Amino acid sequence: MTDSSRSKPILVVPCEELPSVLPVGEPLAVLPLDEPGVAIPGGDLLSVLPLDDYPSVLPVRKVPSVNVARPGFGAFLGATWHAIGSFWEWIFGAVTLTLGLALLAPLPILQFLTLGYLLEAGGRIARTGRLRDGFIGVRIAARVGSLVLGTWLMLLPLRFVSSMSLSAQLIEPGGGIAVAWKIFLMVLTGLMVLHIGMACARGGKLRYFLWPFGNPIWLVRRLWRGGYWAEARDAVWDFTMSLRLPYYFWLGLRGFAGAFLWLLIPITLLATGRQYPAVGILMATPLLVAVFLHLPFLQVQFAARNRFREMFNLLGVWRAFGRAPWAFAFSFFISLLFAVPLYLLKIEMMPREIGVLASLVFLIFIFPARLLTGWAYGRSQRRETRRHWFFWLTGPLWMLPIALMYTIIVFFSQYTTWGGVWSLYEQHAFLLPVPFMGM
Repeated sequence: MTDSSRSKPILVVPCEELPSVLPVGEPLAVLPLDEPGVAIPGGDLLSVLPLDDYPSVLPVRKVPSVNVARPGFGAFLGATWHAIGSFWEWIFGAVTLTLGLALLAPLPILQFLTLGYLLEAGGRIARTGRLRDGFIGVRIAARVGSLVLGTWLMLLPLRFVSSMSLSAQLIEPGGGIAVAWKIFLMVLTGLMVLHIGMACARGGKLRYFLWPFGNPIWLVRRLWRGGYWAEARDAVWDFTMSLRLPYYFWLGLRGFAGAFLWLLIPITLLATGRQYPAVGILMATPLLVAVFLHLPFLQVQFAARNRFREMFNLLGVWRAFGRAPWAFAFSFFISLLFAVPLYLLKIEMMPREIGVLASLVFLIFIFPARLLTGWAYGRSQRRETRRHWFFWLTGPLWMLPIALMYTIIVFFSQYTTWGGVWSLYEQHAFLLPVPFMGM
């Protein structure tokens, strides 16, 4: 190749675009710039042609223009309907999730599932820095809620027919009307069980319960296609594993144990202050204030890293505080502020009839506090340098009085709550979210 030919502009094209130039059987070739008609076998991935010889060697093919169709009004309506449905599914899932956690919160042993979920929510926000990541499993909760709600709605006709059958039996035992109601109840029970089973097998969405006519057709088609039993088995297993119940239980149990170890000595000293006020005031108060200042962030640090030793890593919390002092102070203020009104629910023993409602109130207050604590810790993780001295010096100026006031409230709560001294060990802001068991 001459020096003059090297100065020519060239065009690089794939080899498969040159069927008339490349020899048969040679996948690759290089054309010298001064001899565009001679094919030389080579091992390069591309063929090189002179730019001015390109029209004579390779015909130019026009790319047909593609008209991109704009979405029509029907597509817009479909997208809007899908967005509305997704939004309401999320709302329904959030309500179902909150009610489910409230049902588990007052139950012994199962309480650790609720605490584990709250810790995971705060820890996930601490890892990502996004508040929306704290709402874990909302879509799964929506599916569980539709199963429960759909089944409950389908049992309403059975309750009505059962009451009518019982009334007829009381009015005329063994009479024709009573027998007819009994037969009708048996038939309706069988049909309803079959309908609920098919709705659950189809996916458990609420519309499958409310519109029963499509379920038999779907089931016949699905069985005819084959492989349904293996698919249903795998789907049930995957759904059960997606709940992550062992993980939440273990996380809640460890989070409870770590927080209880921090609170045990100062709370015990505070409890002895009932008989020895000097001990409670002089010794327990500074210890409890120090624990309150660190414990929320130690818990979220443990949940974010899923290592139990992080519950005692004070240096990590101090470093994180230096990178986001005011965020720490704000979340600390909200956490203790939301915990104070809940002491009003502990003045008297809760009746079993309103126990779930009380648990729901506790959860509604505690959950946002956990999310804000995770947000504050996550904010510190996104910064590499310490904040200006003005921020990390002024942050504790309003954290200390808040912790002191909360300690005073905790001290006097033993005189106002029905649990007495033992209520000091409940600490719903840091331990189990609902401070009463077995309601």
